[in-house]
Amino acid sequence: MSLIDKLQTAYISHPDCLKHDMGSYHPESPRRLVAIEDQLLASGLLPQLQRHDAPLASIEQLARVHTRDYIEGVQLASPEKGLIYLDPDTAMNPFTLNAALRAAGATVLATELVLENKVKSAFCAIRPPGHHAESARSMGFCLFNNIAVGVAHAIDQYHLQRVAIVDFDVHHGNGSEEIFRNNTHVMLCSTFQHPFYPNCGADSSSPHIINTPLSPGASSSVFRKAVTDHWVPALEDFQPEMIFVSAGFDAHQDDEMAQLQLCDEDYVWVTQQIKVMADKYACGRIVSVLEGGYELDVLGRCVTAHLKVLSGYQDL
Repeated sequence: MSLIDKLQTAYISHPDCLKHDMGSYHPESPRRLVAIEDQLLASGLLPQLQRHDAPLASIEQLARVHTRDYIEGVQLASPEKGLIYLDPDTAMNPFTLNAALRAAGATVLATELVLENKVKSAFCAIRPPGHHAESARSMGFCLFNNIAVGVAHAIDQYHLQRVAIVDFDVHHGNGSEEIFRNNTHVMLCSTFQHPFYPNCGADSSSPHIINTPLSPGASSSVFRKAVTDHWVPALEDFQPEMIFVSAGFDAHQDDEMAQLQLCDEDYVWVTQQIKVMADKYACGRIVSVLEGGYELDVLGRCVTAHLKVLSGYQDL
């Protein structure tokens, strides 16, 4: 067994991510992270992971994927009390800015830990999520595009030439597509319900943007066929040096956010497929970043199942 086979999976989070609160009615709640950690503790998996506190992302790290005007605008919008809305879905309280900087910083740390062979893979248990945030616009609960910040760090600081993002959230990662649309060093593979928010992606595929829309009510078999027929051949051709995962769990049949019909076992299966690709081309290097998932028990179970595959502790 090689040294890299013995490396742990990192679990990166921060208490600041619990302080971002958009109101008791809002589905993107601090309770999401509590549900994940409770399930990881109950499963016995959490002690097997290498825990890290997320640092604050720097302006320079954010500016690789966001305009400086947008970053400054988010900073200036941060309220001293109460809530302010950046868009109809995305609000800031006095603690949101730090939470968003920690969320983006988590992906930077995860990238460094994996590429410096300190861990084999990493999971960022962070909020606010990120994959809807465009270079100059907040959207859909997202302020900064966390996964894009990590990908850009891998390319700029570690000189990777081929980085893949795989996104199985029920919503299309429009921000990730907008940021990397003209960057052929990055492949984006995305399944998502369509028609559905943010109402794009169905007709914007390209050789390195592999969008696979799924109709409302699509079953496990439809999802698995989409991954097998579209993601796998594209990734085989691309041969990524590292894989990032936009890990949204809101396509589950019990999550009322949407109408796809995935089950717990589908998240095990898709993580296995990602791991096969990473082992084949990327020395096993995977950074997974929490996106959606709003039914708390489902979210905790599915993140735990996802992490069991990533870490190799599937017998717990």
